Amino acid sequence: MKILFTGGGTGGHVFPIIAITREIGRAYPKDIEILYVGPKDEWVSLYFPQEEIKVRAILAGKIRRYLGPKEIFLNIFDLFKLFLGTFQAFFWVFIENPDLIFSKGGYGSIPVVISGKILQVPIFLHESDVVPGLANRILGKLALEIFMSFPKTEYFSPQKMILVGNPIRTKILGDLERKPGELLELTGEKPVLLVMGGSQGAQRINDLLLLILPSLLEDFEVLHQCGSKNFKQVQAEARVVIKKELEKYYHLFPFFKEDELREALIVADIVVSRAGAGAIFEIAACAKPSILIPFPEAAQKHQVKNAYAFSENGAAMVIEEANLTPHFFLERLKLLISRPEKLKEMSQKAKEFARPRAAEIIANYLLEYLSA
Repeated sequence: MKILFTGGGTGGHVFPIIAITREIGRAYPKDIEILYVGPKDEWVSLYFPQEEIKVRAILAGKIRRYLGPKEIFLNIFDLFKLFLGTFQAFFWVFIENPDLIFSKGGYGSIPVVISGKILQVPIFLHESDVVPGLANRILGKLALEIFMSFPKTEYFSPQKMILVGNPIRTKILGDLERKPGELLELTGEKPVLLVMGGSQGAQRINDLLLLILPSLLEDFEVLHQCGSKNFKQVQAEARVVIKKELEKYYHLFPFFKEDELREALIVADIVVSRAGAGAIFEIAACAKPSILIPFPEAAQKHQVKNAYAFSENGAAMVIEEANLTPHFFLERLKLLISRPEKLKEMSQKAKEFARPRAAEIIANYLLEYLSA
């Protein structure tokens, strides 16, 4: 039997696919062939070979809905790529002849799902966000079932939707094989603040952190994932602003490896993060209090809606960028750390929101469909 996965664009597409394929491998280590067809971006190139997922690359284009002269030209170019990518996808779906297609969504999945529909391959879709993007709105009409992360996901037919949560890599939830903080070289002398900007980093969160870093390190030990593209700049600026005696409390990473992320989430007292579904469900699964700063330019403002959906029951504090000043952020953070009973309540609410078995549930569903 063969399952074809598609998606791509960010770590938010790639990591859930990895989580599901690992669960499939646990259940049927030899009987299921896994294949990915989609754009070969940096995340696909880096992570799928490690998982022994066969990759068939195609062209894909992202249509921009904010139109200026530059965007019109790029849209024409990307429409041409989408056209060619659909022919490539049709070829690979026809040649590989999968038993089903699982789409994580995103612009890279459009040619594959359309080709699969033409060739009458069963299609399943996962939607990470409260508000689906344009690609998933289109593809949702072609899918047999749509797995959802959030209870109040908009737009799709209720008859197709199955609430499972967002698939996360279960290795992140595993027990540490060493003393907590050892891998990350923490001192253990202060409360730990974990700052994450998503798979691509977040320049505005980096800038905010650098402005308050001298004051922040007086009270916290900081783990900061700044993004690979921003690493050298943030590293250089941090060296300028941090006092020598406080340097040991600041730990900068371009991107957390799996073991590092697991340890960071275990030792963190508070997490500051963007509001992508992947980050939210990892934070929830580890039952961590959090401050979410949604990316305001995300399509359909889906990060804003994700953040408020998670914070509804008190699991997180949401600060929108319009209100994000250094002084306000630092005061909110200090207020939280001074109220252990509030942190405990937020931790419990995050745990109640979590759905750590999402990858396992989806894997079992797909396998049962294949064996029916």
